[in-house]
Formats: sequence, C-alpha cells, structure tokens
Amino acid sequence: MSYETAPRQATTPAVRAVGVEKSFGSGDARVVALRDVNLAIEARRLTAVMGPSGSGKSTLLHCMAGLDAVTSGEIWIGETLLTGLSDAGLTRLRRDQVGFVFQQFNLLPTLSARENILLPLTIAGRKPDPSWFDEVIATMELGDRLRHRPAQLSGGQQQRVACARAILGRPAVVFADEPTGNLDSHAGAEILRLLREAVHQHGQTVVLVTHDPHAAAYADRVEFLLDGRIVSELRDPTADRILERLAHLAGTTPMGSR
Repeated sequence: MSYETAPRQATTPAVRAVGVEKSFGSGDARVVALRDVNLAIEARRLTAVMGPSGSGKSTLLHCMAGLDAVTSGEIWIGETLLTGLSDAGLTRLRRDQVGFVFQQFNLLPTLSARENILLPLTIAGRKPDPSWFDEVIATMELGDRLRHRPAQLSGGQQQRVACARAILGRPAVVFADEPTGNLDSHAGAEILRLLREAVHQHGQTVVLVTHDPHAAAYADRVEFLLDGRIVSELRDPTADRILERLAHLAGTTPMGSR
C-alpha cells in the first residue's frame, strides 16, 4: 500500500494536525479530549506541548504519532497522511518515520544498552550507519555503557538509551511524552539538554509533552492546551514567561490570547 502524499512544499511542517477531534465513549458517557486542533510542528525544532491534567496533551501526542486514531480531522507526518492508513501502513510509518521517548523507559531487560538501541533497526532488517551510530552514542554519552543491561544503569542512563534508540533511525520526528517524569532534576536536565542537541546539532525534530515549565523552557516554541483546544503559543520561552502564561490561562476561557 502506498502512502497518500500532499503536494510538495518548501516548508512542509514535520507534523500537522488539521481540524483534529478525538472523543472517547458515546452517548452520555462521551468524553471529548481534543476539539478542532490545528497545529503545525516546524521541522528541525523542539516544540513543547503543555497543559493541565486532562487538557488533552498526551492524547494529541498519541494521535500525531499514529499511536491512536483521531475521531475526525487529519494528521500528517511530513507529506504522509496518517488518517485512513491500514494497520500495516501505520506500522511501517511508525517504524520508519517516528521515534518515541516516554516516561517509562521501555527497555528490554535481557538486552544490553547497545542491543536496545539497535532493536528497531534490527526488527526492520536494517543496519545502522557506523559513523552516525558513533555520533549518537557520543551525543548521549553512552560509550562506556553499551554492554550494560538496563538493571545496571541509572534512570538517567536508561532514558539516554531510550533517546539514542529514538533518534538512531533518523526519524522524521521524535515524540517525547514526559521523558523526565521518572528522573531527578539533574538527570532530567541532562535528558532535555541531549534532546535539544539532537535538534540543534543534528537536525532532528522533537515534540515534547510536559507539565514542567523548566522542561518546556528548553523548547523553541511552546503550545498550550486547555480543554482539548490550542489556546496559546509562546516562542523563545523561558521558565518565567511560561509560568506567567500559565497563570494567565488559568484565569481565561479556552479562547485565551495566542
């Protein structure tokens, strides 16, 4: 099955959500998680998505990553339309174009760090580019940990392995859902620095979902969700500016200023 593609543009976003709605259940039990979301994720940038619990930020990430289907609207990764793809098509797309870093490290305990990093490529029957592998390992500072199994690694080291696994295949976009949630502040800051280096030194695209203003401050741009809607945007953020925007939004309706 071939992917449906959009007309080529010079500035095609890495990811687009177009009129996306997502609901769960039906009738009186129906819950609307996303409401008419329109969002373009710029390539080679780190974009953070923030919002209170229940705002829909993780649901949006799962839909953009092809892990969950939208109720209506469209999701594009580059020039590929996810909406309507077969299960096999989605599997290929997630394997070839998407990387994942989640709060739970999701490493296989019986494999070494090296084997965990290479696992997606191994499953796909692909071999890593040796120079790129070395560069990723150096960026993630894992050169002396490749033979260790997850139980022999700290939480921060395990998350670095997960980051290396996510970017090694050069995906179109890396999605990170609360990647520092299980880490102490020092290890969390290291992971955020490494994700930022992956963007600004290696040209990756990263979408980061977080509730932490200090984590979001590593981004080039922050999108704010409230009640399933994009209600505000902040470029070149700092933690203080993010806190100010959150305080403002807490006293506004979902039509808050962008």
